[in-house]
Amino acid sequence: MKYKKHVFICTNQKDAPKKCCGDERGMALVDAFKNSLKEKGLLAEIRTQKTGCLDFCAFGPVLVVYPEGTFYGNVQLSDVEEIIDNHLVGDMPVERLVIG
Repeated sequence: MKYKKHVFICTNQKDAPKKCCGDERGMALVDAFKNSLKEKGLLAEIRTQKTGCLDFCAFGPVLVVYPEGTFYGNVQLSDVEEIIDNHLVGDMPVERLVIG
């Protein structure tokens, strides 16, 4: 396997009235994850990328970490470092954000 972990962050755009991850910081989260992983020298081990709808719109912004398949909801920019340090590096999911 090329990457130890793979993070998919929803950046989907939907028409109102549904909540939409793209409107709720989706791309800002992609950028924050990529920048932090780069600063920590982890880009060769952990891949982050945007994705379409993950079908948890009510919990947006949403992301999923593979290979575990752990879904996170209502992720804020302030949660990025905790997810990286605890889950992506330490293999301990951030339980307060886990959905599904």
